[in-house]
Amino acid sequence: MKKITAKIISLLIIINILIPINTISVEAADYWPSSVDVVAESAIVMEQQTGTILYSKNMDDVHFPASITKIMTALIVLENCNLDETVKFSADAVYGTELGSSSIARDINEEMTVEQTLYGMMLESANECAYALGEHVAGDIPSFVDMMNKRAKELGCTNTHFNNTNGLPDDEHYTSAHDMALIARAAYNIPKFAEIVGTKSYTIPPTNKHSDPTPLNNHHQMLHFYKSNKYIYEYCLGGKTGYTAVAGATLVTYAKKNGMTLVCVVMKDAVTDQYTDTTNLFDYCFDNFSKYNVADFASISEDNSDITGILSENSELIKIDKKGIIVIPKTASVLDTTSDVVPYSDNKDKSVVGQLRYTYADREVGQANLIFTNAEVESYPFDNIPSEKGGSGKQYIQVDYPRIGLIILCIIAVISLILFIMSKSSDILLYRHRFKSRHRKTKKSNMTIIRNNSKKHRRRR
Repeated sequence: MKKITAKIISLLIIINILIPINTISVEAADYWPSSVDVVAESAIVMEQQTGTILYSKNMDDVHFPASITKIMTALIVLENCNLDETVKFSADAVYGTELGSSSIARDINEEMTVEQTLYGMMLESANECAYALGEHVAGDIPSFVDMMNKRAKELGCTNTHFNNTNGLPDDEHYTSAHDMALIARAAYNIPKFAEIVGTKSYTIPPTNKHSDPTPLNNHHQMLHFYKSNKYIYEYCLGGKTGYTAVAGATLVTYAKKNGMTLVCVVMKDAVTDQYTDTTNLFDYCFDNFSKYNVADFASISEDNSDITGILSENSELIKIDKKGIIVIPKTASVLDTTSDVVPYSDNKDKSVVGQLRYTYADREVGQANLIFTNAEVESYPFDNIPSEKGGSGKQYIQVDYPRIGLIILCIIAVISLILFIMSKSSDILLYRHRFKSRHRKTKKSNMTIIRNNSKKHRRRR
């Protein structure tokens, strides 16, 4: 991210101007589907990917959460533990919860894995499992509660304070439908959590204290595997139930239809009405809202002469993330939305330099990241440019590549010439040697002279 200079960030504001934006009519800006009501005192429906709030009723009112508290407990555990770690049940975990509350009858010093304990907590809502997990992660419950409250603030919760891991009644233990939706959304982003809450049944194998396996069953009655249940909802993905006398019925449910995933929270509801309310809210939101991919209707143009630097040199350098979506009423058009470009402050993804954030009817309806495709290596267009002009401000040695290339070619030519001369010299020496060998005079031997003298002697006779 350090290589993405302030110049690029400032140019994002210009990009925003270049993305087509229509003026919203008064009618369009004022309209948001809301003609559905529920029995629950508080309720909310949030789109999972964008966090867009599609429906709300007293969403910031404070209520006792009951066992939907365990969603936050599971979130903290999954963010801090491996599934195969061993959880040992203490005496406080076994006997420190309200007598007669939800339990799977664990014993002191019984051992299970984190995964098995999570299933016990989420499917059977076992309070001793929630207690044991808190102790396993933080050493003691007060320390774990501190982790829960810290994480709630990080997620943007403003009306929440946890005081235990299981949701049993406590005046210092409360939340709101809105805060609970934020927590539920974060938890569902963890694949293992989504798997657990959508599981029909699970069996804990024999442990060091139980020779028989322990069967577990999901209590959420909207799940499709309960064929005879009148509350079954075809698109339900799972969730978490909750109930105490002071909290009433509480319920968190996930559902997906036409590629859009929703999370619904109802609080302080009447028993059995929590399922009817949730079904009605899901149907209404699926019928009245649609999602759109931002990359399908937004574009980055560079025709504006004010854009300089890296954008003007490479039109493909910054792209709109194809995963970005918005969710708006079906009666609205994407052209009715407005967008703002904001710098991206999360350093976890260094390729993201900004974000397009969309609003409609004064509500946030989605976003899309702006991705700098060459963020790691292609910073050279700003090298040797002063930082106040958008460059890196670094000093580099200027390299004359043409001259270096010419010098290298000359060196190669000289070496080639020397090798050529050396090879020719060898050929000349060899030729001279052969020539001399062929033309030099042969010396007569003494034997020949004697023979000649002998012939002369015979002739004289």
